[in-house]
Amino acid sequence: MTDTRTTTHDAEDDPRNRDLLIYVNGTLLPRDQAMVSVYDSGFMLGDGMWEGMRLYNGKWAFFDEHMDRLFDSCRAVSLDIGMDRQGILDALTLTAEANGMTDDVHCRLMVTRGVKLRPFQHPSLSRSGPTVVIIMEHSKPANTLTKKGIRLATVPQVRGLPMSQDAKYNSHSKLNCVIACLQAEQAGADEALMLDPFGFVNTTNACNFFIVRRGEVWTSTGDYCMNGVTRAKVIEICRREGIPVFEKNYSLVEAYAADEAFLTGTFGAQTPVSHIDGKAIGTNGGRGPVMDRIARHYRALVQENTA
Repeated sequence: MTDTRTTTHDAEDDPRNRDLLIYVNGTLLPRDQAMVSVYDSGFMLGDGMWEGMRLYNGKWAFFDEHMDRLFDSCRAVSLDIGMDRQGILDALTLTAEANGMTDDVHCRLMVTRGVKLRPFQHPSLSRSGPTVVIIMEHSKPANTLTKKGIRLATVPQVRGLPMSQDAKYNSHSKLNCVIACLQAEQAGADEALMLDPFGFVNTTNACNFFIVRRGEVWTSTGDYCMNGVTRAKVIEICRREGIPVFEKNYSLVEAYAADEAFLTGTFGAQTPVSHIDGKAIGTNGGRGPVMDRIARHYRALVQENTA
């Protein structure tokens, strides 16, 4: 493998992003002035939840699904967002309009437990209410993502059992995934392929993972990975279009021999996987007719949802 790195979030450069306005607790600030306290729970402990969303045709794709995940996660950790879904939508609309954004926009919505009285762990020390930050960027995935594909390396860092830190939390505590990404880079790959606690293929450090074998689409059981919105939409498309799809345990032996492989995520939608542990996937950089068919239907689904 060469030293040239590709990430699943490579985007085309857009000069408009140099002058963004960032939403911080109801105030819009220039990006260089948008800051949170060093006492903030998110900065100090990774105590918070976030969502990544995309704006198409002036509408947030699959907004309800993202809000379901955000509110469920915050409720599970007793984090009061301080606003309802309409309040969040109003804040998103305010930020998008202030930046003149209507299409090809990526948003990172972050909610933390807020500023702490003292620099210690206990949640009761956060008493001033949550911190809510919205960062939006003009963002189109780089063409190289689909042309070149992503190279994965299997890493020793795993997604753990739910009683340690449930991978279904889209939390600010991402050290587990950062370590996996570093391990993959040190192996000469672009991203990490992470196994579950029992050694079955699970997910990558940033995206959900699918393979195609003999016309069948396989992905992990979903027990030990972030159950991504795009992941769910791909499974939904397969079932609707009569493409055999299975959420199941499978091993690296089966992944290495896949005809196609791809990642799913809000930013890149479907991104082909060209290599796993140095082994080429299929004969066309991980792409194939099944992934292409799914990608066409996904684009149509986004268009329908944001019309």
